[in-house]
Amino acid sequence: MSLLLTFSFLVIAVLLFWPGVGVVSRWREAKRRQARMRREDALKHILKSEVNGHLPTLHSVTGVLHISDDAAAEVLTAMERRKLISYTGGKLSLLESGRKLALHIVRAHRLWESYLAEETGVDEAQWHRLAEQKEHQLSPEEASDLEAKLGHPIMDPHGDVIPVLGGELDADEGQPLNTAPINKALEIVHIEDEPIAVYRQLLALGLRPAMRVCILAKESDFLTLWAEGQELALAPILANNIGILPIPEVKAADLLDEEYLSDLQIGEQARVLGLSATCRGAERRRLLDLGFVAGTMISVELPSPTGDSTAYIVRGTMIALRREQARMISIGQRVSVTESALSS
Repeated sequence: MSLLLTFSFLVIAVLLFWPGVGVVSRWREAKRRQARMRREDALKHILKSEVNGHLPTLHSVTGVLHISDDAAAEVLTAMERRKLISYTGGKLSLLESGRKLALHIVRAHRLWESYLAEETGVDEAQWHRLAEQKEHQLSPEEASDLEAKLGHPIMDPHGDVIPVLGGELDADEGQPLNTAPINKALEIVHIEDEPIAVYRQLLALGLRPAMRVCILAKESDFLTLWAEGQELALAPILANNIGILPIPEVKAADLLDEEYLSDLQIGEQARVLGLSATCRGAERRRLLDLGFVAGTMISVELPSPTGDSTAYIVRGTMIALRREQARMISIGQRVSVTESALSS
């Protein structure tokens, strides 16, 4: 009996304390990993705050890490001990080693989002969350390999500049949409991906960087936005998370006149002008491979009985697209097939 008890205690001790695989060992490793991720997230927040002219504070770190003030103070104290930051007189600033690590985390995050956008079919709403995890796992060498694989992208899917290795972080570009004047042509240059609930709403509305938009009207509790053939109502909290720049050479009326393949009716044909900025990755490559390239003439062949898709004739081939896909293809020179035949 005593031998059996001794053996049982040994088994329990092995399960609890065996280095690397025991419960206690794995718990300690998880705690170390969580502490490292919190330090790196805090560094990223301080760096972004500095380059955008904001003052990082204990309370702002608390909000970003979603922890208590006491826990955030412990994180900052550990960072100061590691000579990552200076935290004197309540003022946070990065030291050289902290700045280098923060730049790597931002770079890894934006590169991984670019990878998810261009090389995978992962849902767009998941890009930020997955990149938040992967940024803590990629080494500088792995990030550089990924950058080369992607063809050295300059911008991430949200319109943010990807810092080069050993470079600096640029400030966010543009002004908030809700500060822009009405009836002016604007380009979306940045969509903030936090808070995630606001970001998901912007995605659901179909808003993306590089889109050309104009504000039709402003009210106290919402603004009316024209975006690639759609009229959208945006609450101030949504508009504040969209960065825009004016397009001086384009008039708002020009945007209102833009047409899309989804507007084309039976008996009409038009010339493809290009694909929307909302069309990325595998879907963009597929549409280009199918012949939806600038200059191609397209005609409507047959809408589906349910109205959710339409068959088009592209270079002699019938291709069916869903309405949301057709909305990503801008067109011009829209005429009836009869008119086209007479003119030719």
